[in-house]
Amino acid sequence: MHKLAVADIISNIQSEIPFEAVSDDYSFKLKIDEYGPYMCGAVHDGHQFRSSLWDNCIHTEYERWYEEDPCTHEMVKSHPIVITGCDSRFEYDLNRPPDTAIFDTAWGKDLWRNPLSVDEKNLSLSKHNAFYEVVHALVQQLEKIHGKLIVFDMHSYNWRRWDREVPTWNLGTENIDNGRYANIVDSWSGKLGQMKLPGDIPQSSDINDVFQGNGHFLKYITNQFDNTLVLATEISKVYCDELSGIIYPEVVRSVGEHLKDLIPLQVKEFQVSNL
Repeated sequence: MHKLAVADIISNIQSEIPFEAVSDDYSFKLKIDEYGPYMCGAVHDGHQFRSSLWDNCIHTEYERWYEEDPCTHEMVKSHPIVITGCDSRFEYDLNRPPDTAIFDTAWGKDLWRNPLSVDEKNLSLSKHNAFYEVVHALVQQLEKIHGKLIVFDMHSYNWRRWDREVPTWNLGTENIDNGRYANIVDSWSGKLGQMKLPGDIPQSSDINDVFQGNGHFLKYITNQFDNTLVLATEISKVYCDELSGIIYPEVVRSVGEHLKDLIPLQVKEFQVSNL
């Protein structure tokens, strides 16, 4: 994997050069094996947290991990185009707009012992802005090539914090054109609900149950591009122990193998549809 400046990453995209790179500040990574009609994103996969923030942060490493989406990159890494956030959402949240991307409080608890300096905030926002410069260039180029595009926006959520039964998979669709894409959404939900995972893990899929798809990644792409469908796809953290932080690699691997088959099937349906 090469280290590239954002300008060079965008230049490669506009020249349709396959490549794999990490940004020169190591804040995100992008793999493009071929310029196909879909891409996967894992904006909350990152756990990096720069050292200048350590002593000022009240939250523990475990508390940060608990609210991140570990392994979401691992689940989609086999696909031709994958963009992944490397930094923790506690540094800046790629799924929030710039004006709210830096937390003061997080999940009911103050995040910082002392307010962040302007320089610290600006450094975080520069990473946020660079990521979206690349997202914009990438989606623009893929729409130019294919006419339309589908984006799988991968997330996970903590099922233990709910006091009711929640689905294994949740699709958030409140901010997409449901009149246009309802059949694709229903089809994708159906595929996810039929997935068989190791052990006795129950399988179910629902739409707008625990989350409604209000993330900035989805909203940004949807608002900027007329022919790109973003599917905010959340898996409950059945692939790990939320309380201990232990990952179940056999479950992560199984999810990845299923998605290796199911995502291309969904892309094919999208491509042949008259949307």
